[in-house]
Amino acid sequence: MSEIIRAVRPGDEPELTAMIHELAGFERAAADCTVTENQLRDALFGPHPVVYGHLAEVDGRAAAVALWFLNFSTWDGVAGIYLEDLFVRPQFRRRGLARKLLATLARECVDQGYSRLSWAVLDWNVNAIALYDSVGGRPQSEWITYRVSGSELSDLARES
Repeated sequence: MSEIIRAVRPGDEPELTAMIHELAGFERAAADCTVTENQLRDALFGPHPVVYGHLAEVDGRAAAVALWFLNFSTWDGVAGIYLEDLFVRPQFRRRGLARKLLATLARECVDQGYSRLSWAVLDWNVNAIALYDSVGGRPQSEWITYRVSGSELSDLARES
């Protein structure tokens, strides 16, 4: 059985989009996921990419994905990676693919001089939490994550 971790490339959009929708289903939010292949293609490979990714393949089949973007630490003065999505298809779980993807992103941070790798996890996803604890991840419990979107985002924008 062969496993490879590689950067995503043009042509991967159908599998990536499918896995994003599978992840949304796993997170009990399938109805909220509207991403299309074209949107993902533009975000990944357009003139100004806003997201990057790595794909794990097992025997040539798309098995897992990590999608991420750069953030910036004003305190450190350097970029970091924010892991937006990490998903392993059910039939490929318990093979260490998620850990290998995390290690790949850690290597990206070290090679590029980035100061940190960060992410969020749903509080009920005990398997992911166990993995994140095992790789040295630490919950940032002093921070509360906020988001504004939808009509609230439009309302706020009208104030400018």
